[in-house]
Amino acid sequence: MDIQEQIKNYIASQPETKRSDIEVLHKRILKVFPKGKLWYLDGTNEKGKIVTNPNIGYGLLTINYTDGKTKEFYQVGISTNTTGISVYIMGIQDKKYLATTYGKTIGKASVTGYCIKFKTLKDINIDILETAIRDSVKQTS
Repeated sequence: MDIQEQIKNYIASQPETKRSDIEVLHKRILKVFPKGKLWYLDGTNEKGKIVTNPNIGYGLLTINYTDGKTKEFYQVGISTNTTGISVYIMGIQDKKYLATTYGKTIGKASVTGYCIKFKTLKDINIDILETAIRDSVKQTS
């Protein structure tokens, strides 16, 4: 099964309330990454053990570890969780940047160093979310 099909199946598997929000987010983020790499991570590690929620990723980021190793990963990811939706914005060096820049204006969301978590799209300002994504992509490209 190709990545597009995995993403389509993941979105279709969500309860209706989350499904429509994830569809809107997916289409909006695709506009930020019109030719970017798409990822689908099913949440399992190399041994098949579930270690995280499945997620959709966009773009390409090279993570550099202190031991000199590198790993390719997505720049932005989205995932559903038990309470709502998480948007992962990877690669920003300043771990306070998202919270200080967007935390007060994004709406009813929890904003950490790399994650913006909210219950539904109607709880947040999606234009501010898109600005945060575009801003971070500019910083990590």
